Amino acid sequence: MAWESVSGIARLSSYAVGVLTRRAIVRLESGPFGRWRWPGPTPERLVIAPQDIRTADPTLAADIYAGLFPFAGQVVDTGGRSPFEVKPASDAWARELHGFSWLRHLRAADSALNRQNARALVADWIAQEAKAPPLAFEPDVLAHRVLAWITQSPLILEDADRTFYRRFLKSLVRQVRRLRMRFLDAPGGYPRLLSAVAVAEAALSMDGQQRLVRQATQRLDQELKEQVLPDGGHVSRNPGVLLELLAELLPLRQAYTARGMSPSQELIGAIDRMMPMLRFFRHSDGTFAHFNGMGSTPADLLATVLAYDDIRGTPVKNASHSGYQRIDHGGTVVLMDTGGVPPLGMSRTAHAGCLAFELSGGAHRVIVNCGAADDERWRQVSRATAAHSTLTLEDTSSARFVTSPVLRRRIGNLILSGPSAVSVDRRDMAEGTIVTASHDGYLRGFGLVHERTLRIAADGGTIQGLDRLTGKASGTRDRFTIRFHLHPAIRANRTTGGDILLVAPDGEAWMFSCPLIEPELAESIYLSDVHGRRRTAQVVISGRATITPDIGWTLTRTAPGNRARMPRVRGTLGGSLFD
Repeated sequence: MAWESVSGIARLSSYAVGVLTRRAIVRLESGPFGRWRWPGPTPERLVIAPQDIRTADPTLAADIYAGLFPFAGQVVDTGGRSPFEVKPASDAWARELHGFSWLRHLRAADSALNRQNARALVADWIAQEAKAPPLAFEPDVLAHRVLAWITQSPLILEDADRTFYRRFLKSLVRQVRRLRMRFLDAPGGYPRLLSAVAVAEAALSMDGQQRLVRQATQRLDQELKEQVLPDGGHVSRNPGVLLELLAELLPLRQAYTARGMSPSQELIGAIDRMMPMLRFFRHSDGTFAHFNGMGSTPADLLATVLAYDDIRGTPVKNASHSGYQRIDHGGTVVLMDTGGVPPLGMSRTAHAGCLAFELSGGAHRVIVNCGAADDERWRQVSRATAAHSTLTLEDTSSARFVTSPVLRRRIGNLILSGPSAVSVDRRDMAEGTIVTASHDGYLRGFGLVHERTLRIAADGGTIQGLDRLTGKASGTRDRFTIRFHLHPAIRANRTTGGDILLVAPDGEAWMFSCPLIEPELAESIYLSDVHGRRRTAQVVISGRATITPDIGWTLTRTAPGNRARMPRVRGTLGGSLFD
């Protein structure tokens, strides 16, 4: 089993004890002597409606009115029935439905008909609240629903009668109470922090809740302190979590001001640290690098969040707390994963991609990781080391995941063990930047340590790489594969000299060469395209550590329009072949 190692069992045991302890506390707090009763008087009205800064599409309001609910890439036609009574297309579809974030599309349409439709749909949910499926009360779904109902309350409550207003508020209070009671039982990381945000925003939006505001602020500050790292990254190491959190924290900061209160220093500091990290993870085309669960970049939300960046602080180059490196020279951007695995409870989206890197030049990404996927089968593929632009040994991932279906259902697909000793050395010089990093993810079982050095010239035109395997291999288990996954827009051509020519749509080209081992071209898949999965190509170097423990390779940029000097090619993989 993947969790048979001593370290994996120890991590899992420690995590299980923590979960059982939190659940025991939750039972006590929700009992008759619980201290998480509703503090103060029951609210009778909403006094503010914080802004929802996510972009909306008013054309979707017409689909929803017609009974078409397009969530999670699937459309369900309710046929005139309540969407909460039909069979969901998938769990992901159901989570979006019960999260109610789609109300913003109805508000964007801004008509009496859509207000009436929104009110009817909320009334439908309240009517079936007692028999709603369990996933409707998962912490992140519940938190999204609370936030959506509060931010879209003008849409829901305008022209509403007093009876509906009271039913709406009573349901909202019940849900906030449930969030407060089950807070410790929420999965660590983003779901728990989102729960804290939802309770704080609800407390600020309701009348007479000064005590709840104080309690919610304290819990929020505690979570921000634990989850937002000193360099602004998130403890899960997923760049996309930063964007999702800022989309909720920015309106929350405004809500404090609207109620005449000062946001806490922890909240202000977290936002100020996170903002520069958005630019840290961006490629030259504006998209995020695909590390640890980051999928396609929501460009509209990213632009909206960045518009709130008044300070425009310079992002760090060496994000040592988050475990990433950024090199930006001459229009060439290299982002490299130099971190270990996150804490066990925060590793649900983490990947086994230590020492993987991504490269973009000009307006195009060239070398990428495969990205992230929503469905379970492809999610497992995307998290494996082979789905990243780094080295694998014996087609084995450098981290080990929970494999038991029972454990996955109970605790999630966590990383049980992986690289724990990750060393990084960075040198910035006039000639360029050198980053050398190593990890011990293959030490147990293989006896080898992977070390990668990247040297990027000051003009960004040359990248020299060296992958080294040190230690004593366990028997014959020393076969390695180094992969360089290509973006689907890149055309890969084999030259007559055995090198690989990578050509971007604008004509910019990179020559990949490896003197010791001739690189091969193979098929790959790109999982994070907005249009779904796309076939692409990868450059592959294979060998044995006992024969070639040091593998040097080079990427050299060729300027656009310089095709006359390009070498002759003898084959193509990528580009139109897969279109």
